[in-house]
Amino acid sequence: MARVCDLTGKRPQVGNNVSHANNKTKRKFYPNLQKKKFYVPEEDAWITLKVSTSAIRTINKNGISAVLKKAVADGYIVY
Repeated sequence: MARVCDLTGKRPQVGNNVSHANNKTKRKFYPNLQKKKFYVPEEDAWITLKVSTSAIRTINKNGISAVLKKAVADGYIVY
């Protein structure tokens, strides 16, 4: 299961754990992904998406239809 947001394309970033002695070891920063069902009135259907919490906030602000259109235009969703 890939840890990628379906709408924004957010994926894990790579960085370092830095100890008190300034030793550096590789680590990953994972996006905060949630499985969520959304109702799309234009299609009269429920869809399940794996989205980041920031994408959920954007959906609450702009609406699911506008966010889906932008995701298709940006190439994150392919129909």
